[in-house]
Amino acid sequence: MGGGVLDQFRLDGKVAIITGGAGFLGVQHAQAVMAGGGIPVIVDIDRERTFRTAGDLEGEFHGDALGLGGDVTDKRSMEKVLMQVLDRYDRVDILINNAAHDPKVSSEPGGIPWTRFEAFPEDAWERDLAVGLKGAFICSQVIGAEMERRNRGVILNISSDLGIIAPDQRIYRREGLPDREQPVKPISYSVVKHGLIGLTRYLATYWADRGIRVNALCPGGMYRDQSPEFVERLSGLIPMGRMASLGEYRAVVLFLISDASSYMTGSTVIVDGGRTCW
Repeated sequence: MGGGVLDQFRLDGKVAIITGGAGFLGVQHAQAVMAGGGIPVIVDIDRERTFRTAGDLEGEFHGDALGLGGDVTDKRSMEKVLMQVLDRYDRVDILINNAAHDPKVSSEPGGIPWTRFEAFPEDAWERDLAVGLKGAFICSQVIGAEMERRNRGVILNISSDLGIIAPDQRIYRREGLPDREQPVKPISYSVVKHGLIGLTRYLATYWADRGIRVNALCPGGMYRDQSPEFVERLSGLIPMGRMASLGEYRAVVLFLISDASSYMTGSTVIVDGGRTCW
């Protein structure tokens, strides 16, 4: 029985399109796919970077990976990506909507930081929603249509703990600056991540009778050499007392895109060290 359970995590021969696949989290998702025996298709606006990423993955896992340039905000671009994938593999089984802008929190003394709500630029709002939310809509529409045609598929939307709660702006504060000059996490990030959960629930019910499962993952912050002060502040908001370590999300991604989660759809899985419990 134990072997049968573990077999449900296998992705042998399955093809997974990962948007923003050449980015930090995208590479982690691709590693999860390859660890399960699947084939990751790394899609990113930076075409050359996708080639390098795919090559690195093939060297590490001794399997097949494909890098493709693509713009998630452009439907024709994603239709071309789909055709390239079908031409090479004649199938697509998994879509991981991971592409997003993550604006850096910054502040210049003497003025209102652009990330603050009252100063947040419209073009930044439109760009962030275009990549993170419109992009997930377009990719789900294009690739989901192929899944619908075949009556099978899995879509995983990468949300965030900030898709569940609002940012605690205190962790970004800088000593000596007045309130109006304090840096903050921008509104667009939270709106995108909340929106992805809504998209997940809509598509899960829309395609439930067509063999397509749709779930969302809400990861917490991962340690990436952030400043000690920031790490201490954020860790103080997390019951487990630390940020996620490199690779801690790979197993849950594999679970959500494999048959191990075959009776799950429309679910939001939170992996945040307990942060959203408080």
